[in-house]
Amino acid sequence: MAGEHGLLVETGSLELSHRLDAALRADRPEGVVEIVPGPDTVLVVAPGADQARLRARLEAVVAGERGRERAGVAAGPVVTIPVVYDGADLDSVAALAGISVAEVIQRHLGRELVVGWLGFAPGFAYLTGLDPVLETPRLDTPRTSVPAGSVAIAGPYSAVYPSASPGGWRLLGRTSVRVWDVAADPPSLFQPGTRVRFEQA
Repeated sequence: MAGEHGLLVETGSLELSHRLDAALRADRPEGVVEIVPGPDTVLVVAPGADQARLRARLEAVVAGERGRERAGVAAGPVVTIPVVYDGADLDSVAALAGISVAEVIQRHLGRELVVGWLGFAPGFAYLTGLDPVLETPRLDTPRTSVPAGSVAIAGPYSAVYPSASPGGWRLLGRTSVRVWDVAADPPSLFQPGTRVRFEQA
């Protein structure tokens, strides 16, 4: 239980959290009003639902998704993001990592990242799976405005700024792809579990 109306499912992994989130959204149990995936849990909020029945349903879905995970079935769709690598922080990232700018770019291109969760601002997705060599701290002094479409890294994550906002992530480049559109359904191009591939524009 998680409060009066919620159930917290302990998945044990981000991938299983993503699988459970996607499965529940595709076939939402009766009474469920909110699904919140986390790194190793999924919160399911269902005011007034039969808790025992919902718990049994969740256990069945988790078991099914564990089986799909073991079978190697891909968890989420793939989105390709073209990037112009001309960011203001390329040189500093290269210096901190002890590699060339060209290698920074290749390492950023060289991995398929996964949307872990959304936060900070509407449509701001934390992309997990960044090459450890590129893990760098945020700027000591955040910028007052980062343009929409900026491709950045901070710590173990990468991101695409969905709208202009203050930010302390290190800028590698920019994309013309709109990752946040209030007129779209859903408005965010990125959902938990979405696999993201960057390509050089």
